[in-house]
Amino acid sequence: MRRRIAVAAAAVMMLAAPAAAFSPTDPLVPKQWYLAANHTYDAWAQPPTLAPVRIAIIDSGIDATHPELAKHIVAARSFVGGKATVDSQGHGTFVAGLIGATVNDGMGIAGLFPSAQLVVAKVVTAQKTIPVAAEAKAIRWAVDQGARVINMSLGGVRDPLRLSRDTYSPAEAAAVDYAVAHHVVLVAAVGNGDQSPREPWHFASYPAALPHVIGVSAFDQDGTVPDFSNRDAVFNDIAAPGAGILSTLPLKLTAQFPGCPEQGYSSCGPEDFRAAEGTSFAAPQVTAAAAMLISVDPNLTPDQVASILERTATDANAGNGCRRCPLGRDAYTGWGRLNVAAALAALAGPLPPPDRFEPNDDAGSAAWPLSGHSGSLRATLDFWDDQSDVYRIRLQRGQKLFAVLSPRGTDTILALWKPEAVHVDDLRAQSMRLRASRKVGRVERLSYRARRTGFYYLQVKIQAAGGGDGSYALQFSKTPAAATVP
Repeated sequence: MRRRIAVAAAAVMMLAAPAAAFSPTDPLVPKQWYLAANHTYDAWAQPPTLAPVRIAIIDSGIDATHPELAKHIVAARSFVGGKATVDSQGHGTFVAGLIGATVNDGMGIAGLFPSAQLVVAKVVTAQKTIPVAAEAKAIRWAVDQGARVINMSLGGVRDPLRLSRDTYSPAEAAAVDYAVAHHVVLVAAVGNGDQSPREPWHFASYPAALPHVIGVSAFDQDGTVPDFSNRDAVFNDIAAPGAGILSTLPLKLTAQFPGCPEQGYSSCGPEDFRAAEGTSFAAPQVTAAAAMLISVDPNLTPDQVASILERTATDANAGNGCRRCPLGRDAYTGWGRLNVAAALAALAGPLPPPDRFEPNDDAGSAAWPLSGHSGSLRATLDFWDDQSDVYRIRLQRGQKLFAVLSPRGTDTILALWKPEAVHVDDLRAQSMRLRASRKVGRVERLSYRARRTGFYYLQVKIQAAGGGDGSYALQFSKTPAAATVP
């Protein structure tokens, strides 16, 4: 227990002029500063009618009696006992309101994506702990329920410098891979320093620190990055508003303050939720934006969604309030601040290339199988999210493999690993590497004659730290199996 709460339509999308941009009429919208900060509705002059998208919220449950949320819930299950539709802690209901609260209904707040169909997975115990086994099961269940986006406003400590307190979980990583293999976008909070060994903490939490998960940090109304928001030079991908946040709360929690007029909302909740802060509340805003992109273009792959959101983010720097943020990608805000309108405009194209082979980040069953005596493919790499691709290829004794790699946009290395290799990025496993391309360039070549029959692993990896992102073409061929070792 170591996790804590923490295309037809997209043919051409033009941004509405600011004066014409749609503005919700919900009475508490003036207190939702984050809507304008995210440019949430700037793409439309009228309330948009968007196709529904299933969004899983893996959290403390949701108050199913809340009038802003009741009609949005399509599936619910608890993995820690009790009912998923009862939220005694409030965290999950808060997250749900940010995503899917009904717009223009004459009450409360406006959600970022009111077409959300909520898949509720309760994983927080009464003691406010999150069994990692429950979280892993919840991820798989959410995928099986048809979720296209999964929000995880939770995390466990990552500490690569002191492994005794690092909470990496193979079960959690496998569940994330299961979701990616089923074309689900995963969004997670990078975590809060008050839940880490010290504040600020310089490593994103798990699962935000896993490949193919969009890690979300927080920024304040003045553009600064709060000390509580974890930093990470690699796994912090994008930032969203995370302080002074207003959202929904379970009615039973706000009933404790009967004199407060805004019942069912965090302004009438316990002190921790009034002007709430945390990366937990930044992540759902990115989740809603991801769902919005999928609603407009349901053919988008998870890596395309992530790339669009991140590359259209507004750079955070001294000019807009973040004095500690250098120009470009940084450890505080990743690619920058969420910009929903810019992300929607990017759907007009050209779109980033999809990678249909993910997840294929390691040896064993994670590797993508290559069949036949020859073939070719195109895929992508990203230093901050997908540094390595691995392919499994069967060679019989005496067969010779020829591989040619043509990278574009980043420096790569091509390597071949023994059949008994378990991991290809473990420094202790370097003896398992048989061959590697000798130099980085436009075309890299590798050949090897198998001395025994087995499944070998062909790896394409970004070569240098900060190596950016790009695509590549990989060609392979094998000599006939009848060939013998000279």
